[in-house]
Amino acid sequence: MFDWFVENRHQTMHRQTSLMTPSTVDAFRPVQTDWYLSECSEHEGQPRAVHVTVSPFRIGRLPNLGLSVCSGSVSKTHAELLLEDDALSVRDLGSTNGTFVNGRRISECTRLTENDLLQLANVIFRVGRERQRTPQHTIEDNAGDWAQSLCQFDRLMNQRAVTPHFQPIVELATRNIVGFEALARSALSGLEQPRLMFAVAEKFDQQCELSEMLRVEGVLAGAALANRPAIFVNTHPAEIVTPRLLESIRRLRARFPRQKLVIEIHEAAATDSNALLEFRRMLRELDMQLAFDDFGAGQARLLELTEIAPEFVKFDIDLIRGIDAADSRRQTTLAALVRMVADLGIVTLAEGIETEAEARKCREFGFSLAQGYLFGRPAPALSFATT
Repeated sequence: MFDWFVENRHQTMHRQTSLMTPSTVDAFRPVQTDWYLSECSEHEGQPRAVHVTVSPFRIGRLPNLGLSVCSGSVSKTHAELLLEDDALSVRDLGSTNGTFVNGRRISECTRLTENDLLQLANVIFRVGRERQRTPQHTIEDNAGDWAQSLCQFDRLMNQRAVTPHFQPIVELATRNIVGFEALARSALSGLEQPRLMFAVAEKFDQQCELSEMLRVEGVLAGAALANRPAIFVNTHPAEIVTPRLLESIRRLRARFPRQKLVIEIHEAAATDSNALLEFRRMLRELDMQLAFDDFGAGQARLLELTEIAPEFVKFDIDLIRGIDAADSRRQTTLAALVRMVADLGIVTLAEGIETEAEARKCREFGFSLAQGYLFGRPAPALSFATT
């Protein structure tokens, strides 16, 4: 971790004013703000966050500054933050190695927004903002946890620190593998599973960026799968259906022109039929297929199935789990749903099968495909490679 330290508010104000003449003291005014900087370090450990307490808020190697950074690449007085009408800006102070905002070197005062990366030479901070004003001790107590999550998420995105796993999709009758679903995994603490990744991404409004990155990395890792099977990749409800998603899918196809790809969307997100029809047309143009995921988790959207006609419908795990021991009403309802979907010419897939008894019952109901621990747990692509 970079060896830097921050004085508390009263100490900082005392040190700054003690080194100034009376004519310059008024130039540094205390502020009540929710802006802060959070350290982004490649090293393990608890990152620290510092709130902007004066304006201008100067940063550099000198110990009397608002933020003192002990790095030889940082100038003595490197840059300063300025607050005006609750807006935060940064200005380089003639530093040797430069000040950068989101990777671009700045030459004039530049406005900062939440989640921007502020880089001083080779030292990087994330610009943050506390959205709810709370007593200061609460902010200080939570700042470390917030900074830890933020910096871990930075590593996830900037280093693309994911290890995609794949779960087999099989023909229920033969158990032959026909495809794989790409699932995100990471070794970063607190971000091991997709739900954890997206929980942090939501704090920073980065769900779409995360979803796009996971799709690319999943297909990239899937190149190690034998015989180029179909890869099912996920979308996030925040993306459905937006111009950004359309462009993201086009870029995915351009990068992987020969890969068989199935795009999964959550059936609960399938509410705008016109947008879905446009999405469906685009997928056909790109030689990609569509799957409705978690069908029946909320309401079974049969009208949308008729209009959109996806290639696959993946029945939600809660409909499948324990179906062999379920009462006759639940079994009859599921069997009827499977028949209705199949009659539309859509391939039915049972998710979450864990036992032979569940598999037998699903085959009896007419499911074509299946996925679940019974057929294989999620694992890296090389676990399934046979060539």
